[in-house]
This record gives sequence, structure tokens and C-alpha cells, in this order.
Amino acid sequence: MAMIRGLIGRKLGMTQVFAEDGSVVPVTVLEVGPCVVTQVKTVDRDGYQAVQLGFGVKKAKNVTRPLQGHMKKALENSGREHFFAVLKEFRVDDVETFEVGQEIRVEEVFQIGERVDVIGRSKGRGFAGTIKRWGFSRGPMTHGCKNIREPGSTGCATFPGRVIKGKKMPGHYGNERVTVLNLRIVDIRPEENVILVKGAVPGAPNGTVLVRKTNRVK
Repeated sequence: MAMIRGLIGRKLGMTQVFAEDGSVVPVTVLEVGPCVVTQVKTVDRDGYQAVQLGFGVKKAKNVTRPLQGHMKKALENSGREHFFAVLKEFRVDDVETFEVGQEIRVEEVFQIGERVDVIGRSKGRGFAGTIKRWGFSRGPMTHGCKNIREPGSTGCATFPGRVIKGKKMPGHYGNERVTVLNLRIVDIRPEENVILVKGAVPGAPNGTVLVRKTNRVK
């Protein structure tokens, strides 16, 4: 099989394991794959080479008719009955060895000790003030001070007499794409489609993540 640099998965939660020297290692448990090839993109037809993968399960009533038609061939070739919840593309150097309906498992892509980047969506925290959003300090709570959790002065003096763009202010916090780089794979459990990576991964449990091989080495 041609090299593919990543797979789709979901975050199951965090736990800890013991290393060979007896030390405790905090790990995040990720269910990665199995992913099914839903489309193969070529230079002649699409202008670039990539493989589109499907992951998860979604009820037919929640999938649009165009997407149902798009996934039909992959479902027939793979023998699956349920539509995929997530579709993502991964660039590849050679598409000749990929075909629609092909299943790709975690042990075919990753190895124990390998470094990966994990991409997820952070927890949404709604509208937050400057203390929670940016880590501002509170004002004094004594002697009649009324500036306790307020952000304080925001504008400039006479020139330019306005709030500069990008200033840290209250606003929407979280629910953003976050990439954690260079996490080490501690263990792979193929029978459960699970990998354990050292450290934390963005998002809530059951959130969708992308796991890809990293180009960075510490």
C-alpha cells in the first residue's frame, strides 16, 4: 500500500500507563480508523493527488442525497451498511495502490514510538471575559474599587483615538481548530483500533480528530 500520512479518529479520553522503568505516563486514548477510501483524486481529473477517507457511522436520514450517492460505491465495495460521519482528504504521492472501498487500519500507518500531530476542535466556552479568555488579573476588591473583572482602558489617547485591531477583549472563546504537534505514540492496540499518545489532545471526549505523521523531531 502506498504511504498515507494520516487517518481519522475520535478522542475517547485520558488515562495513564506505566513505562518499563515504572514511571507513570499520562496518555490520551484515540480510536483511529478503520477508515475506508471513498474517493481517489488524480492529477488528470482533479489537479492533485489525494485520497478521501470516511470514518464513523451516520444515519441515512442525516445524510444528504448527494453525499449518499457519493458514498454508495465505497459502501458496496467495503460491505458496509452505514454511511460515514466524517470525510477527510489526505495528500499522497502515489494513488495507484488505492481503490474505492479499500479499508485502511491503524497498524498499517502508525508504529509505536512514532511522532504524530493531532488536530481537533477545542471545547467551546461561549462568550468569555478577559480573565477567562486571556488570563488577565483582577482589580483590587477593597477600598471602593469598582474595576474588579473589567478589562480596563482599551482605547488610545487623542491619536489615533480608537481601539487598535486585535486587542485582547471579551468575546467568543474556544471551538477553534487546534493542532498539537509532536506527540509520541506510547502503544497501539490493533484489535481495538486504539492508539495511546503521550500528552493531551484538544477537544471533548468523542470529538473527531485527525492524526497525521509529524515532520518535526524534538
